[in-house]
Amino acid sequence: MLKIGVINSLRLDRQDCIFDRVRDMGFKTCQLSSWRPYELSDGLAEKVKAQIVSSGVQPCAFWAGYTGPIFWNFTEGPLTLGLVPPEYRFQRLNELKLAADFASKIGARAIITHCGFIPENMTDPEYKGTLIAIASAAAYCKQLGIGFWFETGQETPVVLLRVIEEIGGDNLGINLDPANLLMYGKGNPIDALDVFGKYVRNLHVKDGLVPTDGKKLGKEVQVGKGMVDFPRFMRKLRQIGFDGEFIIEREIAEGEEQKRDILETAENLQKWWNG
Repeated sequence: MLKIGVINSLRLDRQDCIFDRVRDMGFKTCQLSSWRPYELSDGLAEKVKAQIVSSGVQPCAFWAGYTGPIFWNFTEGPLTLGLVPPEYRFQRLNELKLAADFASKIGARAIITHCGFIPENMTDPEYKGTLIAIASAAAYCKQLGIGFWFETGQETPVVLLRVIEEIGGDNLGINLDPANLLMYGKGNPIDALDVFGKYVRNLHVKDGLVPTDGKKLGKEVQVGKGMVDFPRFMRKLRQIGFDGEFIIEREIAEGEEQKRDILETAENLQKWWNG
């Protein structure tokens, strides 16, 4: 039986129904996410824990966002995303630690984040500082007994493998988003499993297209309508013994269309896995 869930945003305006949306679609897990680290209070953690019990929905991981400017493109993106930009590194490292505290309190196994456009050139002056910051975040997570997982996107598979090998912590893992590898032009998700497959802990089930503009990412589309070969991708996951969660991510506004796409994807995942 596949463990299928969705991304679920943690927002103060819906504290009393955090997991209703997930439960009502028939799922028992999710990645809880927040881009507001300073809202992650003990009181909110208690509310989340109570709703985990009442809803039967268990967050498998906590997606940890951070403050400061963020641009999802190839121009400003390298200067603003993750722990790479030195002017935001210390601030965001502390915010990831806040997220780790929160994840531990609600029983999530790991935090997940985008670390940014990690330099491919190891002699880049920002490479070492970025690794030190990631290692610090991962070590903090380890003290709490949780994992630190990279969401794929801005770095090539071999760069991500190198970072994991250089840091060396046994709580490091990957949240593989196959669409991101294509949308950022960083690799093929099926081939990527040969590079870092043993570190993949769970997935974002998302589809997309490669870039056709040198400054903008490729487009995200409904799963099954993009360039991710999901039947082949699922076969490869089975071959490497993947047993993590399939977390569906459809990047359109919440509503009936998004819900319809998510439920259709869940049905297709079962077919592709058993096919």
